[in-house]
Amino acid sequence: MRKTLFALATSALLLGVTAVPSRAAPARPWMDRSLSPQKRAELLVARMTLDEKVLEIHMLDVPDHPREVAGIERLGIPALKITNGPAGAGPGDSSTAQPATALPAALGMSASWDPQVAAAFGRVAGQEVADRGEGLIEAPGLNITRVPRNGRNFEYLGEDPYLAARMVVPEVRGIQAQGVIAEIKHYAANNQETDRKTINEVIDERALREIYLPAFEAAVTRGRAGAVMCAYPSVNGQFGCENTHQLKDVLRGEWGFDGFVQSDYTANHSTVASALAGLDLDMKHVNYGDATKAAVLGGQLDESVVDRMLVRRFAQMFRFGLFEHPRTPTPIPAQRDGAVARSIAEQSAVLLKNSGGRLPLRGVRSVAVIGPYAGAAHTGGGGSSAVTPLYTVSPVDGIKSKGVAVTYADGTDPAAAAALAKAADVAVVMVGNKDKEGGDRPNLSLPDGQDKLVSAVAAANPRTVVVLKTGGPVLMPWLDQVPAVLEAWYPGEEDGNAVADLLFGDADPSGKLPMTFPKAENETAANTPQQYPGVNGTATYSEGLDVGYRWYDAHGVTPRFPFGYGLSYTTFAVGHLSVSPQGRVATVDVTNTGTRAGADVVQLYLASPASAGEPPRRLAGFAKVTLRPGQTRHVTIGLDARSFSVWDTAAGRWTTVPGRYTLYAGDSSRDLPLHATVTVRGSR
Repeated sequence: MRKTLFALATSALLLGVTAVPSRAAPARPWMDRSLSPQKRAELLVARMTLDEKVLEIHMLDVPDHPREVAGIERLGIPALKITNGPAGAGPGDSSTAQPATALPAALGMSASWDPQVAAAFGRVAGQEVADRGEGLIEAPGLNITRVPRNGRNFEYLGEDPYLAARMVVPEVRGIQAQGVIAEIKHYAANNQETDRKTINEVIDERALREIYLPAFEAAVTRGRAGAVMCAYPSVNGQFGCENTHQLKDVLRGEWGFDGFVQSDYTANHSTVASALAGLDLDMKHVNYGDATKAAVLGGQLDESVVDRMLVRRFAQMFRFGLFEHPRTPTPIPAQRDGAVARSIAEQSAVLLKNSGGRLPLRGVRSVAVIGPYAGAAHTGGGGSSAVTPLYTVSPVDGIKSKGVAVTYADGTDPAAAAALAKAADVAVVMVGNKDKEGGDRPNLSLPDGQDKLVSAVAAANPRTVVVLKTGGPVLMPWLDQVPAVLEAWYPGEEDGNAVADLLFGDADPSGKLPMTFPKAENETAANTPQQYPGVNGTATYSEGLDVGYRWYDAHGVTPRFPFGYGLSYTTFAVGHLSVSPQGRVATVDVTNTGTRAGADVVQLYLASPASAGEPPRRLAGFAKVTLRPGQTRHVTIGLDARSFSVWDTAAGRWTTVPGRYTLYAGDSSRDLPLHATVTVRGSR
């Protein structure tokens, strides 16, 4: 019986791939490094048979070769090994452990508001993918936090497109500097896990352009990401992997993306439609395989379309040296990379409350460490991003390292936990959740009775500190009962050391919230069934541009903690805001008015003329500065033409609305003591 292409794929891979000589053999002109990656890819594809071409447009899905595109020995094509990655080198092979450094959640990294932290995050993730012998990491994740309950918010970079864009570019560059392809995902508007494979999202073009696409655009145009993963949901009636507007018109046509598009796991629903829209690599072989060959032979799909799909991917593989330097596993430097993970976790934490200067802990002899997230490191969320850590540091061990007596209770018995807390100088309660792919949270409350645990411990010991380890905002009915709250997100494998350093003041919390924390369940932008989770298979984005803090500002709702908020163990003041006549440069002075060194994030928000139809304010710039006590720094923040532009759907372009703009400066979206105005001319 004739073998199917899928069977041939398995056989081809098992033949292995020979090492490629440094100089091009006469039979392999595509190995001439003096040629461009594009030209080399074209020469290679020209030598391929149709069967070989079809073999290369889908992954293998067989034991021992998961997330792998077959190599072809005859042509010197190496296998492309792919792995997950929003929190580090994730699982490429779910059947076996593949240890790597469990970095903090991407959401936590974004809370650092520091592009240098994002670059370090990318360097570690990319190098460890290379160390494991893999060539592509499915990261960064770039979906905007529209729904705070979304189970994958921890994989993404928050609710603001400008912040996400600023953080993703250095992360992509950090990954790709290691010779690994970064694959941004999930393109686009994959904003909920509920019904993610079937939901149709109705989103107007202006909201897409101003809220949901800018981070992807930055990753492509400024970060030069080599690959894009198309998402499960439909947007305006077309599935993500056959969405001609998103893939053909915007991604390739407007942004000039020259990399390749890969599907999410089962997100491809067609053969011809997806190929024509621009899907180059399918994670499954059902629609891309024998069906593709039949479409070509039957005249439904021109073979040149398949050629183009392959040229795009091979050009990126040539670009990153995957042909010349086949990946071979090497040991991961666990301690070195763990130190980076610890530093990122410390810079990501957000101090939400610190009444009476309860933190940092001083003169403490005994600490009761309590809660379900106190006994072991909370390395990350669940699903495809879960990293198998090389090692972990528990919170109990981290706090013990500070030379204090530690008692521990997991909190399953609140009465016993309260008794333990009463006998200690300080009680530290570590509560949280484990968000995961494939489902959203049922609500914003802490699960499993943890709110009652916090209240019981706080009643027993007024010196109770709460450490949150969450994948997004949670409600805090006990907030008035405790003097201090630290949001640590999912801290990664160095959880215990990082949290202990922050609690005892060996590290100063400098993170700022990348998303708003609401006071109540219904005080969020998408608060009707039609908006979320959708009715009859359709989620209507009727809030338009009013996402995150924009919604709170537009509707006059006071959040629990605003976007951009975060305290420090020192204090800061801003002054002397000025803006250049054209509005392209803003300067502001930032002073450390406290008694210890620390870092602050000065934030600029822009209010447009009423005729622009924008929310009250939107983030337009920021800078993180580290200052000694009493030190002042004159900070310069650049703004570009996009800062003053809105998407004109009728004209199909960005346009500048003329009029008077106001710039506000401060350290959160709701603490903006300074303002300056500038008059801007409109687009010609």
